[in-house]
Amino acid sequence: MPARGLLSRLTSSDPLRPVDEVQSILENLRAILNTRIGDSMSASGFGIIDLADLVHNFPNAAQIMEKSIRATVGEYETRLKQVRVRLVPSDNPLTLVFEISARLAGDRHQGVVRVRTEVNSSGRVDVE
Repeated sequence: MPARGLLSRLTSSDPLRPVDEVQSILENLRAILNTRIGDSMSASGFGIIDLADLVHNFPNAAQIMEKSIRATVGEYETRLKQVRVRLVPSDNPLTLVFEISARLAGDRHQGVVRVRTEVNSSGRVDVE
């Protein structure tokens, strides 16, 4: 797996090489959306709510997960602004699919980033 973050830029053979910001954001989203609230000792609110904690909240579980994703992305991925999360219909009844849309914070052209996420029955979040 390739190194990422500041260390990889410092040790790169071409330190002036532009960093693919969208790919970096996707990697961060994979990390924060696959962490559960309470897993981090240094940031108690880091991550999203555990799907197992939502079992008793059906049929409102999807809305609760949507709010958790929105809050977490808004707090821990500061390169995105105006974060919106919406539930998308899924063919698989055991999967919750969300679309995250946001604007890149440093983009003067106000480009929109759209990310599809799937939360499977075990709680794993796939980010595309």
